[in-house]
Amino acid sequence: MKRNLLLISNSTNAGEEYLGWPRPYIANFLKKFSVRSVLFVPYAGVNLSGEGISQSYDIYEERVKSVFAGFGVELMSVHSSDNPRQAVKKAECIVVGGGNTFHLVKMMHETGIMNPIRDQVRLGIPYVGWSAGSNVACPTMKTTNDMPIAEPSSFKCLDLIPFQINPHYLDANPQGHAGETREQRILEFLVVNRDVRVVGLREACLFWIEGNTIELKGSRKLRVFDYGQPAREYGEGEAIDFLLKE
Repeated sequence: MKRNLLLISNSTNAGEEYLGWPRPYIANFLKKFSVRSVLFVPYAGVNLSGEGISQSYDIYEERVKSVFAGFGVELMSVHSSDNPRQAVKKAECIVVGGGNTFHLVKMMHETGIMNPIRDQVRLGIPYVGWSAGSNVACPTMKTTNDMPIAEPSSFKCLDLIPFQINPHYLDANPQGHAGETREQRILEFLVVNRDVRVVGLREACLFWIEGNTIELKGSRKLRVFDYGQPAREYGEGEAIDFLLKE
């Protein structure tokens, strides 16, 4: 499969500017594929304005546009297009922002851009996503951490990789919280979905994927979960191409 993906766990570390830590990786990714313009998908951003969803999309577009301008790259949001599917087909690069995955998937299905994005990226069009934008690159959205504030017509997503990502992966719950850990939630998922692999992608980490090659980049290890097996961890520089095997 032709695919060029940058899948980022989180946009911003505490105390940093927006898209601060992944900015060098994004810049290098865009430069490698000679990207001059991107189509942005803002549908995960639902509460940025305090007024309404449409205003939130506008704010999100401007926020991300200001970062990409620093790369010398133009950005247009798909919510501003009269024909979203045609905008996807003409896009030089697709960028999907984080936020609420349920709302993002709902809108991607309703606007009809899920399948066109899949088709374009499988042809080699570069794709950048963070948080919810990384979730939707998976076969489904079932390993999101988000509250179901909206009901998508389907949990099926782009299916650009054969495994599920759990972004913002945490090793333990906050002190004093007696609920399930993230690992326990993933193990619950695996009981019901035994043939699906889940990768916990910790913050300040990302996947750089080209074709059948995948690299972990960042300051922390990832955590791989398969049903009936102990979790395994891999760090930057270790061979993880097995993750892309169907």
